[in-house]
Amino acid sequence: MPHHPVKLIFNPIANLGRSWPIASSLRPLLTELGGADWTGTVYPTHATELTYQAGLEGYERVVVMGGDGTVHEAVNGLMRLPPEKRPVLAIVPVGTGNDFANCLGVSGIPEQALRQAITGPAHAVDVAHSLDSRGHSEYFVNTFGIGFDALIDLRSRSVGFVQGFAVYFVAMLQALLLDYTPYRAKVRTDQGEWEEDLLMFVICNGRREGGGFVIAPDAKQDDGVLDSVRVPTISRAKMLVTMPSFLKGTHLSLKHVFGQSFKWMELESDRPLIIHADGEIYAGVHSTVNKVRIEMHPNAIQVVAPGMQ
Repeated sequence: MPHHPVKLIFNPIANLGRSWPIASSLRPLLTELGGADWTGTVYPTHATELTYQAGLEGYERVVVMGGDGTVHEAVNGLMRLPPEKRPVLAIVPVGTGNDFANCLGVSGIPEQALRQAITGPAHAVDVAHSLDSRGHSEYFVNTFGIGFDALIDLRSRSVGFVQGFAVYFVAMLQALLLDYTPYRAKVRTDQGEWEEDLLMFVICNGRREGGGFVIAPDAKQDDGVLDSVRVPTISRAKMLVTMPSFLKGTHLSLKHVFGQSFKWMELESDRPLIIHADGEIYAGVHSTVNKVRIEMHPNAIQVVAPGMQ
């Protein structure tokens, strides 16, 4: 049993390394709040292993200091544990987009977020699970994007001359010009089935992705269902005109954008798919994935969510 109930997992390369001085400045406040056992991540998926181990060791709370990718890894670590061993997850958002933390109402000011993380009450939220044609299995808590938004995420990794939301905006323009490829999809859900050509299909537990694109404005993390937004094949010009509505969350009023809620979904494509899960590349440029099933696990984990009642 650890000597302290809080484990803090820090990603020192979050936001292209800009998180390091923030974390360093928070150390005195962490001591004031009672302290924590502090561990840094050193390789991909390390946060998954650290979170899993924290649960086995009896920690009551895991504080993730990083971005959406670090949170994604931590959630996959939690879901490897039996429910009774899963620590409460708290977030100090110091990444590029910080979308899931935003959806939970976590403060964007690091000092306030740390106070919330250590002292805030827990709230049960849903977690979604994916299984694809490779046999690969993964959990996500925010969004799972198939197509255009995944291409934006992929391109954002090579945009280093701007910060925050601007990274995704530049990547969106690049994807629009260079990667505009629709795919033929057969889709089945608990609400029905259909077939169509798609540019983008986003399955959402959270409302926001890409540092500010409000993809599913009505999504709730504790309602037991997934919201989805899809865009069939439209011209580049029409997509460019459409993108500002994703920033405002008004795109569902457009005739060429469709929303639907479901508890599970299966999609099969005529070609390999580019996919992201919580902003992490799930299937990239060398993808062989052409089929994926997603289903919801209601109230699977406890999180600190100041914005949820």
